[in-house]
Amino acid sequence: METSANTNIGRKIGRIRELRGIKQETLASELGVSQQTVSRMEQSDILEDDVLDKVAKVLGVTPDAIKNFSEEAVVNYFNTFNDSSVNHGPFGNYHCTFNPLDKLMELVEENKKLYERLLQSEREKNDLLKK
Repeated sequence: METSANTNIGRKIGRIRELRGIKQETLASELGVSQQTVSRMEQSDILEDDVLDKVAKVLGVTPDAIKNFSEEAVVNYFNTFNDSSVNHGPFGNYHCTFNPLDKLMELVEENKKLYERLLQSEREKNDLLKK
């Protein structure tokens, strides 16, 4: 049982999951684990290969795609859709209808709001426990 010790492998899983529009709860359900386990997995630098294989399958990518994932590559990939010199088959040129950076910033803002709600919930729990 080998382990994948790529830098920030968990963070890469999290980013791919976010870009695919998959919530932690959904990934957890597909893997048969808790959402907290997925959260810990996404914070981990090391992941066993068999776990990485399962996560990759659920995310619809290969384990190598996770290991080699980079934000820069994603931006470059999406930017190729704006290259009008590339012919995309018999239907002509396709253009990306959204700005990937805008989508990324929307996700960042959504995560901030979720974190703030979680923090408020924890504060409320602490207040109840103090009473």
